[in-house]
Formats: sequence, structure tokens, C-alpha cells
Amino acid sequence: MRPRDNNHVDYWLNEFHTGSEKAFNWFFRLHNKRLFYFASRLIQDPQQAEEIVSQCFLKLWERQENFETADNIKAFLYISCRNSCLKYLRDLKKKTFDQQLYLSQLEVSEETILYEIIDTEIISLIAKEIEDLPDKCQEVFRLLYFEGKKTNEVAALLELNVQTVRNHKTRAIELLKARFLKKGLSTMLMLAFLLFIDGDIK
Repeated sequence: MRPRDNNHVDYWLNEFHTGSEKAFNWFFRLHNKRLFYFASRLIQDPQQAEEIVSQCFLKLWERQENFETADNIKAFLYISCRNSCLKYLRDLKKKTFDQQLYLSQLEVSEETILYEIIDTEIISLIAKEIEDLPDKCQEVFRLLYFEGKKTNEVAALLELNVQTVRNHKTRAIELLKARFLKKGLSTMLMLAFLLFIDGDIK
């Protein structure tokens, strides 16, 4: 029997199999931002990354009956995106240092793709969760970790003393840890979160 809860992934998977555009849009909204970030990291070209992601979703739509689970859809999108990014980098005549580095890593190691997926996942989760943090904690966390500012720069920008900034940072991290533990975040993603917050912030 088809699940009737339209908030449940199995419902949308069954609808997707029937050719439902609403179901396609549901999966698009679920994966588009993360996939775009993933492609952008690999090829260092946001405009081309957007085109690659669009083509991946087109391929997904053309194969809508081939996926038994939602995880299969996610895996297909990332693998398709990875392959397209690899082809783009190989065909690119003039490469930046970062593009050449990613190309070399993608050609010799599957670990690179795994690390980029994990990085994409955790940053997306953090970005979602910090929306519910207290205002100052959220503001401090964004400036430190997403904009790469130093503690003294944040203090000057927000007109706070350095210790207050550190206090907001500590509280934000503890709140995020608690929420991720409550959600049952996988060990790999929790490790990625701990590595993310362990950056060299002065």
C-alpha cells in the first residue's frame, strides 16, 4: 500500500515512479542546494556547476523508474555530478591550481568524492540548524565559521569584547552538538562537524 503521508520520503518516491512532477520537485528541493555546493567545490565555477546540476536532475527524471529507494536517487545524483565534474575538468584547457588539484584527486581516489559529500552534508546541516540558535550566537557563528573572520574582528564588528564573542561561540557549538546528538547524527557526520568547528580561529 502506498504511504499517504506526503511528508514521508516513501510517499514521494512512489509518486516519482508514476512520473509526478511534484515528486520530482520535492527531490529537487531536497538535493539541489547541496549538489550545487558539491559541484562548485569540485570545479570552482558556480555558473558551470549550476549547469551540471541541472543536467544531473534531467538524467534523474529520464530514469525515474530505475530507483528502488531514495538513497539510490541521492547516490545517482552525486555519482552523476562527480562524473560530469570530472569530464568538465578534463576538457577544460586552462585550469586554475585548485581545478588541477581536484582533477588529480578525482582521477586517483574515490576518497575525495566521499570527503566532499560529507563536507557538503555537514555544512548544509549546520546552516539549517543555526537558524534556531539565539541571535547573537547565530551571528557570531556565521561570522567565524562561514565568513572566516577572526575573533577580534567579530568583536569589533559587533561591538562586543573578545571574551563575549568566545562565550557566544562556545554556546553555539554546545547547542549544535546537543541538537545533532538528539537527531542521531551518524558518527561520520558528527566527526565532520567536530573537524569543521576545530578550525584555526584566532
